[in-house]
Amino acid sequence: MTTTKEMAGAGVRLSPRPLIELGVSFWSAKALLTAVEIGLFTELARGPATELELRDRMNLHERSAGDFLDALVALDVLDRSDGRYRNSPAADAYLDESKETYLGGWMRQASRHLFGAWGGLTESLRTGKPHIGWDSADYFQRLYEDQEERRRFIAAMDAMTNHLALELAEGLDWSGRTDFVDVGGARGNLSAYLARAHPHLRGTVVDLPELGDLFAEHMRTMGTEDRIAFVTADFFADELPEADVLIFGHILHDWDDDQRRELIARAYPAVRPGGCVIIYDRMIDDDRREKAVSLLGCLNLLLVTPGGSEYTVARCRSYAADAGFSRTTTLPLFDGLETAVIGWKEG
Repeated sequence: MTTTKEMAGAGVRLSPRPLIELGVSFWSAKALLTAVEIGLFTELARGPATELELRDRMNLHERSAGDFLDALVALDVLDRSDGRYRNSPAADAYLDESKETYLGGWMRQASRHLFGAWGGLTESLRTGKPHIGWDSADYFQRLYEDQEERRRFIAAMDAMTNHLALELAEGLDWSGRTDFVDVGGARGNLSAYLARAHPHLRGTVVDLPELGDLFAEHMRTMGTEDRIAFVTADFFADELPEADVLIFGHILHDWDDDQRRELIARAYPAVRPGGCVIIYDRMIDDDRREKAVSLLGCLNLLLVTPGGSEYTVARCRSYAADAGFSRTTTLPLFDGLETAVIGWKEG
């Protein structure tokens, strides 16, 4: 066995620290997810507080409350001065439940469902099947059976589309478009933001019938009930509604490669000449070296879907080209975390 002393003697100075920290990085993730779960950032958005005050308000035991809070300081999601804790600028912007920019709903879902699923990674890598409890193609059907669970899940997804919709609204020229279809658009959050950003647009959301009531409720809240319609359809069996723009956001990665290709082929006849299809997901860089979060996303989808995975930008371009779209462009979203591939249809 090669020892640290032998490596040092050979002029090699390798530190084991990065590997050790990577090996326990789930500690950091769970600390953040727990802080979101108990509403710590929302509480601190009301004003700085001492450890004693937070122990009382958040029902934390004295044994580890200080360690928990100081760990969040070390992770740069809290600040501490004069014995009082406050949110970091990023935590204040994105983890305060009272703000429209809140991302904590998505993190709550990750803590509730995904954290446990990752315990089955070894077995899933050997079987190619999802973790126990996620092994059915009708997962979403089961998820939607409970009204409150359905509401929590959709709100969590909306936390992402709040941001993505605004970037799509600004990143694409919508002036020559009259309408769009959001395939798998849930309760219509992205559609509502697009319609509010561009008052000349009308939209249609295509999804499961269980989401109809939540859609109607959300459209009233957003003030877009007269401009966004809801259509129930099976993506793989029914014709998609015709529009200038079709959107597949966080949809293709739930399916295998053949199914993704089929969905974009089915989209082509629904896009009017001169229009486009927008596909966005946490796509992998073509060399498969740089976007670790996207590659890890493939493992996440292994654990929770029968055949889903993330895919490269080049692969997505091929879906569009094979379907008949004449050219593609790309648009980075969410500070590069997501990528939109846009397939254009000849006018």
